[in-house]
Amino acid sequence: MSYRGMLIRERAELVELLRGLSEQEWETPSLCAGWRVRDVVGHLLQDTLGPLSYAAVVVKNGGSVNRINNALAQSSSDLSTDQLVDKLDKESGRLSRFAPRLMLSDLVVHHQDIRRPLNRPRTIAPDRLAAVLSYPDPFAFPGRFTKGLRFTATDIDWTSGAGPEVRGPGEAIALAMAGRPVALDDLTGDGVPELRRRLG
Repeated sequence: MSYRGMLIRERAELVELLRGLSEQEWETPSLCAGWRVRDVVGHLLQDTLGPLSYAAVVVKNGGSVNRINNALAQSSSDLSTDQLVDKLDKESGRLSRFAPRLMLSDLVVHHQDIRRPLNRPRTIAPDRLAAVLSYPDPFAFPGRFTKGLRFTATDIDWTSGAGPEVRGPGEAIALAMAGRPVALDDLTGDGVPELRRRLG
């Protein structure tokens, strides 16, 4: 399946989840420091922007990844939860036309940033999981966590890197690559102590 096809399916699964959340769940802290579930969804609305609009946000925030992400999350703070979901469902797909691999990696990880604190586990489609593991979001700077380690997924046929091994479910590896310490409890191997140190 194409990256755009995987994006469409991933987004549809997230929209289905969001439509069933209570107002309290929308206010739940996500895995992203300082962001509630609704803030994560606000950030994901970056895919409703075209390249020029996104570039304007980048320039306004001096190219800082953290400032850009926070600005995107806050730009929709006045929307209701229903409006957030409708925009994600019906208006997304503009920016991802130009960077589908990047947007898929971002979407899958943020989907889990929402699901894990809500205790809403799922099985990620193997093709999507392999795609994210093979191309982690570069704006999460995965190299600082993965360099010199070998990662092996135990639920799909995927491995990468060289060095002390880190083994576990592909979802947990993807989260660790994106800097989420919560994933460490699902991982085993000689490389885990070093990964834990890096995730700090």
